Amino acid sequence: MKQLAGAIRIGWVIEYKGKPWTVTKSVHIKPGKGGAFMQVEMKSVEEGTKTNERFRSEDTVEKLMVETRDCQFLFEDATGLTFMESDTFEQFTMPSDLLGDSRPFLTDGMDVKVSYIDGKPISVDLPLQVICTVVETEPVVKGQTVSSSYKPAILDNGVRIGVPPFIGVGDKIVVGTSEANYVERAK
Repeated sequence: MKQLAGAIRIGWVIEYKGKPWTVTKSVHIKPGKGGAFMQVEMKSVEEGTKTNERFRSEDTVEKLMVETRDCQFLFEDATGLTFMESDTFEQFTMPSDLLGDSRPFLTDGMDVKVSYIDGKPISVDLPLQVICTVVETEPVVKGQTVSSSYKPAILDNGVRIGVPPFIGVGDKIVVGTSEANYVERAK
């Protein structure tokens, strides 16, 4: 199925040079001069090799038709990430590096969608947003409100992101899993 390159997301399986590739990182870049483009990091489904490719936003890519099943993440060990299919309770293992930079957001017991090509699991779609707790950041300054400047913070999963000045240690926040970015304070 043809898709605009500007819509490429982590977890997609696309055909590139005649082979299936799983998207592990996708960043939309709009330079000051020239057209926007997608910088995409991909991993070969067949060989496990990685590559970086730049697609213009108006280019089209072939998104492969895959079967998606509801699964639950169980645990990670030396062999990789272990999942269980929600319908059949069948367990299977996938490589740990499959999720790229989104890996820290995968937690035990999390419900995910796993994509299959020809009965073989090839990619994992995490929820778009997760709730994390801030474990380290600069102290809250009284009277400071939302501004365009963000301060660094470390989350309970070890990820470092930028948060607004009013967020303090112990606050629960909503984080976008695809770009590891602050969305809002959790309710």
